[in-house]
Amino acid sequence: MKAIALCDGFGIENLQIVERAQPNPTRGEVLVKMKAVSLNYVDLLVVKGLLNPNLPLPYIPICDGAGVVEQVGEGVTAFKRGDFVVTTFIPEWLNGRPTYVTTDYSARQGLGNIPGQISEYKCFHLNQLIHAPTNLSAIEGSTLPIAGLTAWNALQYSNLQAGETVLLHGTGGVSIFALQFALARGARVIITSSSDEKLNRAQQLGADLLINYKTTPDWEASVHQFTEGNGADVVVETVGGQNLQRSLNALRIGGYIAIVGLLDGFDSNINTLTLMHQQATIKGMEVGGKQDFEAMNQFIEANKISPVIDKIFPFQQTQKAFEYLEAGLHFGKIVITL
Repeated sequence: MKAIALCDGFGIENLQIVERAQPNPTRGEVLVKMKAVSLNYVDLLVVKGLLNPNLPLPYIPICDGAGVVEQVGEGVTAFKRGDFVVTTFIPEWLNGRPTYVTTDYSARQGLGNIPGQISEYKCFHLNQLIHAPTNLSAIEGSTLPIAGLTAWNALQYSNLQAGETVLLHGTGGVSIFALQFALARGARVIITSSSDEKLNRAQQLGADLLINYKTTPDWEASVHQFTEGNGADVVVETVGGQNLQRSLNALRIGGYIAIVGLLDGFDSNINTLTLMHQQATIKGMEVGGKQDFEAMNQFIEANKISPVIDKIFPFQQTQKAFEYLEAGLHFGKIVITL
């Protein structure tokens, strides 16, 4: 079978097509014919060697994927041949609160100890898979494990209600999923971008207020004006870094910020007095568990939500797909088909 691996060092240019023996499922395992994988920012960090510079090469990357069950090993009853399945990103976190054990990085596919999803076939343990929503294709399903579930829990934990206002930054996968989920809940959506073209696409999806932060540098004032001086009820902070302070400025008193991204870096300085005055809740969060995934899938089916796919690349153009991600050209998700 064919796979994509980092072979001669880190960097997009070192992603190569390789041949591997097709695996066979042992007891308790499921063999999946992979149909599609989707890209996340974390995949770019892995490929560039920024997340784990000691990663042993060659290495098959990409955390999220979807496919069809080809064969099940002895003792497997949860899945059967022909089932449409999606991978899980934090497989040991089944339900309840996260712990050091259930969220251990070593168990995450595509980050280090366990190979990623971009291979024609792959064997999985039961907790590494979940049944996909019945209304989605494999291409659409591959976008759910990180971006979809992150957006879902950012709104779940904030307890976003109908009529409330959520502020979203940018038009990547998490923000566009959050836009769709928020609108399905009856909330109002403010979204920022430096591209008028992307903002117009967000408007077509139903966004209520569009802010180009390049032409409107004081975008916090626009948020307050739109909310009659109150500020946003919820912010999904996909940028991180120094943008966190500005999100806090745009928040209503008693509002909620979910920190889910770090595009602006790992470090942030916020004004403690503002934090106290705003009486804000700031929660760092990381994707979610299997129980959350199941709840999201039910919501997707019930509301007939279809993930927004910006561009689909064939397997042979994996390098181009990563270059497209790195350039930040996407609106929604980037998918590679196998």
